[in-house]
Amino acid sequence: MKKITLALDLKDDPKLIDEYKKYHENVWPEIENSIQKSGIEKMEIYCIANRLFMIIEAKDDFSFEKKLQMDSANPKNEEWETLMWNYQQALPTAKPGEKWMQMDKVYEFVSE
Repeated sequence: MKKITLALDLKDDPKLIDEYKKYHENVWPEIENSIQKSGIEKMEIYCIANRLFMIIEAKDDFSFEKKLQMDSANPKNEEWETLMWNYQQALPTAKPGEKWMQMDKVYEFVSE
């Protein structure tokens, strides 16, 4: 099992942030099915102000390349991503077209 962390911003508009959160109260079943089929076992998204933080726990053979290939062949996924982009905006350091950006772990504490 591997853990992946990602960040992305929402447009800094309280109404849009609220709408984004409401969509995530009832994610389309086709999207959750796609997430599961890609090898992701658990996904959490956290929000503070307009900053999003995602934690993914995935099978060891999970890859973003494989997920992207699966998603591009799924019209419902394309529809979801287009809809979500109405609320999202790239981080200031993102390359053109880049959305969620992978974060580097800088610290970990484990109790003995």
